[in-house]
Amino acid sequence: MADEDIHKTSANTAAGPVPETERPATKVELHSSTPSVSSIVRVVVVTLLLLFVAGYVTSIISSLSYLFFLLVLSIFFAYLISPLVKMIRKPFKAKNLEKLMPRSVAILIAYIAVFAVLGFGISNLAPLAIEQGKEFGANFPNYASGIRQSFNDLNRRFDRLRIPEDVQTKINEQAVALGERITAGFGNFLLALVTYLPWLVLVPILAFFFLKDVNLIRLAILRVFPAGPWRMRAEAVMQDVNTTLAAYTRAQLISCLIIGSICTIGFYVIGVKYALLLGILAGVFEFVPLLGPAAIGLIVTTTAAFSDNPWKALYVFIFLVVLRIIHDYVTYPRIVRGGLHLHPVLIIVSVLAGEQVAGIPGVFLAIPIVAIFTVFYKHVIEHKGGKGLVAGLLEPSTKVDEEIPT
Repeated sequence: MADEDIHKTSANTAAGPVPETERPATKVELHSSTPSVSSIVRVVVVTLLLLFVAGYVTSIISSLSYLFFLLVLSIFFAYLISPLVKMIRKPFKAKNLEKLMPRSVAILIAYIAVFAVLGFGISNLAPLAIEQGKEFGANFPNYASGIRQSFNDLNRRFDRLRIPEDVQTKINEQAVALGERITAGFGNFLLALVTYLPWLVLVPILAFFFLKDVNLIRLAILRVFPAGPWRMRAEAVMQDVNTTLAAYTRAQLISCLIIGSICTIGFYVIGVKYALLLGILAGVFEFVPLLGPAAIGLIVTTTAAFSDNPWKALYVFIFLVVLRIIHDYVTYPRIVRGGLHLHPVLIIVSVLAGEQVAGIPGVFLAIPIVAIFTVFYKHVIEHKGGKGLVAGLLEPSTKVDEEIPT
């Protein structure tokens, strides 16, 4: 009997412990807002593709930057001439006599009027500006000696303050290097502008064809899209891009004229040398947002600081700061009239990025390109029903129910 009990106990032990009760499987339910694995994979793949395409497009833009710059300048010039062309044709349209004033003839008349005004202004202002430029170049060694004298005065002050000699040397070297970089950069900028002089002929020619065949170009682009919502959306995008570029181009031109005129008058009143030359430069530099006004402010203030009355530098600084505030917050918003909405930080980053990618052409092209991208982004969001750009990729599937045994 004992042997039988021993054999039963051994058998039960070999079979293993018998569970008392079976525990049910736990049901785990993922929240509906949790993106699925496939959605995350799609986002990663799309991001990598966008980075690849962006790098490829950047290389193309860098290699063809001067061609794009020429085309963009031609488009800008066409935007500037377009209101005058419409004004010339308006009386004929009102009387249903458009055939008497074809678009090409109206463009030629607008060209004659614009170039006549430009020629008259240049013939009267160019000789004086050239004379001031020559005088500025002749007096440049005097400015250099004045800078050296200022450094010598700075050294004497350092001696009185008992600043270590190696610190004085480093400060002087950095100051001299900064002055050389500013001078060299300004000279290189002017030399680069000279290389674009042949474009004075090419830009009006290309602009003429853009103005003449604008409707053909528009129809050719619309025919790429299928009829229906896609073509309507493409037409809306083109309309918004046209409004944005027109507002930006005309606002920049008007700003250049206003700032150039006010600066020239202000510099004459303050008594700054080369007032006309510096005023013209202020108008030209105004076309480059933020960085252009900062550069001309530095140039004019430095010029006034080393004149016969250094207090003029302070007067120039105050004048430019007040002018900048009034123009940026009062006049410019009224000129643009809601056609362009870009944050100042975005403008600065865009200009710096444009200079890194394409040099001087990139500086001029940065703001229009970013403005066009904002228009496209706005329409993409509208087309997706107000959802984010990657909202469709992150949309989770219905509910994911999984039973995980524990």
